[in-house]
Amino acid sequence: MSGHSKWATIKHKKAALDAKRGKVFTRIIKEIMIAARQGGGDPDANPRLRTAIAAAKAVSMPGDNIKRAIQRGTGEIEGGQIEEVMFEGYGPGGAAVLVNAATDNRNRTVSEMRHLFSKHGGNLGEQGSVAWMFDRKSQILIEQENASEETLMNLVLDAGAEDLRSDGTNWEVLSAPENHEAVVAVIQNAGIPTVSAEIAQVPKNLVKLEGKNAAGMLRLVEALEEHDDVQNVYSNFDIDESEMEAMSS
Repeated sequence: MSGHSKWATIKHKKAALDAKRGKVFTRIIKEIMIAARQGGGDPDANPRLRTAIAAAKAVSMPGDNIKRAIQRGTGEIEGGQIEEVMFEGYGPGGAAVLVNAATDNRNRTVSEMRHLFSKHGGNLGEQGSVAWMFDRKSQILIEQENASEETLMNLVLDAGAEDLRSDGTNWEVLSAPENHEAVVAVIQNAGIPTVSAEIAQVPKNLVKLEGKNAAGMLRLVEALEEHDDVQNVYSNFDIDESEMEAMSS
């Protein structure tokens, strides 16, 4: 668990740099559009949309941007039709990779994903090839210095959380997706800051990577995350914390 959750922490620290380039806004707007198209534009009746709006507000997205994204999703105003696509494959050393993308041109994105996997020592697989290795969960990361295990456990278990894990630096709170909002709310109401709070694909088991495979895996993940159509990247790799920090610095 240590390597995977450590990478999640590093990713969210890098998100601050992405925000300066507008990438975070773009990704959240696409998520709002997809959520509104699939479940309607009323956040009270659409949990996925509520979560997307909360993410938008967390990065100080203007309300007008949120409103327009919802309206584009529902078709009230014109806008590109965004399609959600999940890609599955393997990276160097055999670690599984899930890539959640949002695209207006599936064929183009498929070709580009295949190229990125191949370029970085991996291979794109068929649908269903690795998805079974992951569970869709609410995943909340909290720096350990901000809450004790006992305090946090009492809060989140009562709110419906399933598990509380430690990687030595952060607490990882896992819940069923339908309990995400309730668990986030009790943490926020207790005044405990979070590193991240999202619905994620959490690996059931991890694959230990070292040396060239570890370096290649991180290059693949970073290349995928830099792609304009990619919303999220999930993997079941486990890399030693010191090695990961050295490679990601």
